[in-house]
Amino acid sequence: MTLEDSTSKKISWWAVVGRYFRREFLPVLTDLRLAIALLLLIAIFSATGTVIEQGQSPAFYQANYPEHPALFGFLSWKVIQVVGLDHVYRTWWFLALLILFGTSLTACSFTRQLPALKAAQRWKYYEEPREFKKLALSAELDTGSLNFLNQILQKRRYKIFSETEKENVLYARKGIVGRIGPIIVHIGIVTILLGGIWGAMTGFLAQEMVASGDTFEVKNIIDAGPLAAGQVPKDWSVRVNRFWIDYTPTGGIDQFYSDLSVLNNQGQEVDHKKIFVNQPLRYHGVTFYQTDWGIAAVRVQFNKSPVFQLPMVKLNTNGQGAIWGTWIPTKPDLSQGVSVLAKDLQGMVLIYDATGKLVNTIRAGMSAEVNGVNLKIIEVIGSTGLQIKADPGIPIVYSGFALLMLGVVMSYFSHSQVWALQKGDRLYVGGKTNRAQVAFEQEVLEILDQLSSQPKNEDRGMPIQV
Repeated sequence: MTLEDSTSKKISWWAVVGRYFRREFLPVLTDLRLAIALLLLIAIFSATGTVIEQGQSPAFYQANYPEHPALFGFLSWKVIQVVGLDHVYRTWWFLALLILFGTSLTACSFTRQLPALKAAQRWKYYEEPREFKKLALSAELDTGSLNFLNQILQKRRYKIFSETEKENVLYARKGIVGRIGPIIVHIGIVTILLGGIWGAMTGFLAQEMVASGDTFEVKNIIDAGPLAAGQVPKDWSVRVNRFWIDYTPTGGIDQFYSDLSVLNNQGQEVDHKKIFVNQPLRYHGVTFYQTDWGIAAVRVQFNKSPVFQLPMVKLNTNGQGAIWGTWIPTKPDLSQGVSVLAKDLQGMVLIYDATGKLVNTIRAGMSAEVNGVNLKIIEVIGSTGLQIKADPGIPIVYSGFALLMLGVVMSYFSHSQVWALQKGDRLYVGGKTNRAQVAFEQEVLEILDQLSSQPKNEDRGMPIQV
């Protein structure tokens, strides 16, 4: 086989592939029914990702979605984890749906919307009266002139096209932006899809529980995309200057706050904000939300000893409320001690002896004698629960929504076209539009009325409809 034969076969093979793509695959890809089906699937799985908690531990799903009885008869923790419903927006099949939908819209734009725009920009003069018969609206007048029609159309913001060589013909149009609108809508939707894919690939979600006064780096990542490593902060940290809770007069929680400082590698403050629910801190594309709280530690003093800080842990109360506790030794050999419990940051603590008997209830700053030792509760230290999120795709998504809204507004403009021909003492006028047909008909009738009212040596009445 010669080189020419081999090259000829390769060209022929690519020609076959291209012909198959144009004739078989492309019509399916640009089918409106496929786009609607894909959009419906994306909406269903997006709703699923909203209803089913995302990024939780396996134990969470085993506890909330047991196999017996399974939710709706089939939805168990095994199904959730096998299908990927615990991280819907990062599964390969969900991203594949987004890519396929975006490809369908792009193909539709190139095969339908762009050709429609080019066709709308192409026009020709009608030079014979019979050409007006194919228009949806047309009229033959025995009064009026092209110059007067030109003036009328200009006042109605039509763009006029005429030639000096052909003084008896006229073409006018307005609303070409209405033909551009659907293309902008498609661009906006594709931009939203790209933003969602980029966010899923590069974003991360983390949770941190940090005590007042502590400095932390983002490490406890619970969900992240395959390209998220570059988004995790490495050259700055965050210090919780203070965490506090405002309580209502009845003792309920009104609001909880965290005073945060962003520190560079030299420990210098580069940003500062007090955050609370719906008022997060944003820095370098990373957002810190106030979502939870707890009790981290209690500071105590024995007689005149130095102040000790002992950690407190959340106890299992079987859903009877949140309580934190710790054990405080009252002898150096740890042979005796008391349990200290707290349920909020208002400073009230309960002291129990080794037998589980309540021996005292005191507030922060007060002392009590237990096991022959003067025990003083200096402070109950709270901890803030932060949800930390980075989604680099959000600016892209917002840009896509802006384009989408712009395209929708542009699509409401009607693309209206008007042709006219002056032949002898007869004036032929016709037009068509792609939407708002009734409004366009009314506009054409008003134009015809104005033409009919133009002064003439011999008025022969109203226009004759073709």
